[in-house]
Amino acid sequence: MPPLRSLLAMPVAMALLCLAATGSQAGPIPPTDALLPLLLTRGTAPAAALLAREEAGTRYAGTGPDISRDDHFRAGSITKTFLATVVLQLSAEHRLSLSDTVETHLPGLVRGSGNDGRALTLRSLLTHTSGLYDFTRDTGGTLPVTPRQAVRIALTHPPADRGRFSYSNTNYVLLGLVVEQVTGRSYAVEAERRVIAPLGLTGTSFPGSRTSLPMPHGRAYDTDGSDVTALDPRVAGAAGELVTTLADLNRFYAALLGGELLPPRQLREMLDTRAAHGSYGMGLFPARLPCGVTVWGHNGRISGSYARTAATVDGRRVLTFRVNTTTTADPGIEPALLAAEFCPRTP
Repeated sequence: MPPLRSLLAMPVAMALLCLAATGSQAGPIPPTDALLPLLLTRGTAPAAALLAREEAGTRYAGTGPDISRDDHFRAGSITKTFLATVVLQLSAEHRLSLSDTVETHLPGLVRGSGNDGRALTLRSLLTHTSGLYDFTRDTGGTLPVTPRQAVRIALTHPPADRGRFSYSNTNYVLLGLVVEQVTGRSYAVEAERRVIAPLGLTGTSFPGSRTSLPMPHGRAYDTDGSDVTALDPRVAGAAGELVTTLADLNRFYAALLGGELLPPRQLREMLDTRAAHGSYGMGLFPARLPCGVTVWGHNGRISGSYARTAATVDGRRVLTFRVNTTTTADPGIEPALLAAEFCPRTP
């Protein structure tokens, strides 16, 4: 799903501007937990929760019914950080190069309507600068498709300007196919053995076509209030099928940014936003807060769930929050939450 950098620049209600004021002497910043109920009162979410990981320990807060710290939930596009990590590990092992063309690994697949895999690199997929059309615009994010069906849908449309940042789930569906071609195993198996198992992320999985969530879990609701707890993850595939928990996401991003999963060179490449003109790295994007602090992470939206993880660049502080519906209604709440968590508080 698209990063919220544009939302950070949008006007915010005056009350939230006051809450997010950090670099000035406007007064103390309220605790993050105190802002969590705004996700309910200013939106459509029945419930919300957050988990903060700090050097002193962890802190949980929840609001609304039927939500708990240990719930499993769908993480949507946060999946992309896991997949980018796998691709960069393969690059470090010299099993692929980010300069490889898509054609090198998937010959003949990306052709049509002006799209040409011979002109697209793996780097352009990772950074969303390939220009490929986002297949979920046609499927609505609700129609299950195979990876190759998703690509075929995208190829019925001409590309956007190549080299310009244009967020597209098709990019990461293709990267999933590349991982399978290079390793002989699915991206899910590779992520399990390279990331999930080594970090002990016992609540994290790639469900494939399984429509149910592992226990424990609450309910998930679409914006119209319909219950969408049961969902076919193939609506997103490699671009967004992940199921996880608050604690597992905090552990993953702390390990990733702390250098546990990638060599220094590959981690630097992951954080390099130059290809996307500052908007996106590789499976991560930066958000600069009003106090000048920059946090890194990703958000994820899938029917019935919205989640966001942000962390300091060293991974020592991480915040994940989630709501049990598809979206948050007020774009000012998210930056206010991040500022409350990561910006220094005045006494």
